[in-house]
Amino acid sequence: MPREYPRALRLAEQIHRDLAQLVSREIKDPRVGMITIEEVEVSPDLSHAKVYYTLFADQGDPLETQAGLDRAKGFLRSRLGKALRVRFTPELHFIYDETAEKAKDLEALIAKARAKDEH
Repeated sequence: MPREYPRALRLAEQIHRDLAQLVSREIKDPRVGMITIEEVEVSPDLSHAKVYYTLFADQGDPLETQAGLDRAKGFLRSRLGKALRVRFTPELHFIYDETAEKAKDLEALIAKARAKDEH
């Protein structure tokens, strides 16, 4: 089991809260619609942060949203640097979370199998 790093966990929670506000209020790029920040994982050395996000109500194209977030990465990192009280702001890596879509597909397959079994 990997070792837990309490400081990294606290920083991840703070980045999660701050990014959720920044993305909803500050980003003007039309490619970045309504997204939900699902989770933030900070590396043990606090230099990198993986930000997992989903599209709200399947609005927009994941590739376009990814391009918009990648373009706004520097702006978001600079704003986070002002809000966080750390010496170095972690580099942000945005990752589209496909879990909800995969769950819908799996539920559809299960429903189809149950309907087939009933007949």
